[in-house]
Amino acid sequence: MAVSIDAELLGDVNEPNIKAINYALQELQSRKDRLDKLSDYYNGKQAIGNHCFENTQVKPANVMVNHAKYITDMNVGFMTGNPVKYTADKGKNIDDVLEALKKIDIHKHDIELEKDLSVFGYTYELLYLKATSPIVSVDSKGNEKQTPNTELRVEVVDPRAAIVVTDDTVEHEPLFAVFVQSKEDLEGKADGYSVTVYMPKKIVEYRTKSSMRLSDNDKPIKETENIFSAVPLIEYRNNEERQGDFEQLISLIDAYNLLQTDRISDKEAFVDALLVTFGFGLGEDNDDMKALKNGVLEAPSRDDGADVSWLTKSFDETQVNLLSQSIENDIHKVSYVPNMNDEKFMGNVSGEAMKFKLFGLENLISIKKRYFFDGIRRRLNLIQTIVNIKGGNSDVSGCDISLAPNIPVNLSDVVNSIKSADGVIPRKITYSWLPQVENPQDVIDEMNKQDVERLKEQQKALQEQDPDRLEVEDGQDDSSPDNEREEQDDNYGKRTRGL
Repeated sequence: MAVSIDAELLGDVNEPNIKAINYALQELQSRKDRLDKLSDYYNGKQAIGNHCFENTQVKPANVMVNHAKYITDMNVGFMTGNPVKYTADKGKNIDDVLEALKKIDIHKHDIELEKDLSVFGYTYELLYLKATSPIVSVDSKGNEKQTPNTELRVEVVDPRAAIVVTDDTVEHEPLFAVFVQSKEDLEGKADGYSVTVYMPKKIVEYRTKSSMRLSDNDKPIKETENIFSAVPLIEYRNNEERQGDFEQLISLIDAYNLLQTDRISDKEAFVDALLVTFGFGLGEDNDDMKALKNGVLEAPSRDDGADVSWLTKSFDETQVNLLSQSIENDIHKVSYVPNMNDEKFMGNVSGEAMKFKLFGLENLISIKKRYFFDGIRRRLNLIQTIVNIKGGNSDVSGCDISLAPNIPVNLSDVVNSIKSADGVIPRKITYSWLPQVENPQDVIDEMNKQDVERLKEQQKALQEQDPDRLEVEDGQDDSSPDNEREEQDDNYGKRTRGL
């Protein structure tokens, strides 16, 4: 999560300010506990694992149903199952930018980005240039020349390892960013930290030997030019509050796991019930003890009320099951993620019924998309800078960004709607309703091509059935009705002129 400060406190924004860097590092460390907890819940390290009974003789089952992972994985699939689409503004070209996005496999990157957004509520993306094999060329004199070459790369950065510092204006423009990596020696022991500071014009790296904090005497061990001319560490937000998708559900998740754990523990206690005898006892050498070991024991036939029974704790399984379902329903209701295993969530419902079932999820995704696109626009501007430096001519201003959620749709209803709207709404709009269609114009071209081929096939079939008829249609002879009409017109003209 970005932290805001007064830009005037930095002086020159392109010169490292140790005091400001340490302030950012302190803010980064203060958020670690919260982020660690969210990461643990996604990975299955939840509070139920530490649950225990007061009676140390009873070992809890500690059942963990990972609703946190289910919510995140489903949201990631819904949100980024389909790739983001980019459409250049009218009269502008973004082909070089799209080619750069293709080379770095941006769809896979967006999936990883959305996963961190769903878990932590915010995350970071780092763009950088990696040196590759130089470009070899030969000049007019036959001399070989090597030109340095770089490739654009992008990586998701764990929010526990990075922070962006912005100004305190309403626009919150990035001033600098800090990326921290813990270092270890060859024996696996902690060996300080690497602290990299990204400024608009330069990138500097520090190295500490103990704590993460820098001292006034620390000098950069490496300094390079920032060719992006802007902070290349981009913050993405999941929502305005920067909360994870399951963060507000942790208490419900804990309650569900505790209830399931108690149910299993009660079952185990029922199996390990105590045997109680009334009016008689059992000895080690008694025949009754032998019968007990064989699984058969009967109370003596006496008139003093002798009896034998199991001492068990009774509970209403129906009420427990209702409580379990109630908690699970609350989890899905608050998270807006439907329970795909619910019997009511059938696969044969109509398209309209499906829309109502997924209405909350679609609203959630629409909010997530708005904040996701804010980071993407900053990404496009940074990539544009690089591709244009390398000779490109891209302009991403006004670029349209769209994302079709990967949500089940009733395709037959969509097709029927397109048919009904034909002639009323332009096909370029109606064809965009089809899922998995990136460019409606491509569909229009394919349909026109299909119509031409169908017409050719019809003409070919007619020719095979009646060749003479097609001959007459191709070249009209003198006996055709049109020629007769022309002769009649000529005769009429002669008669009128005679008059």
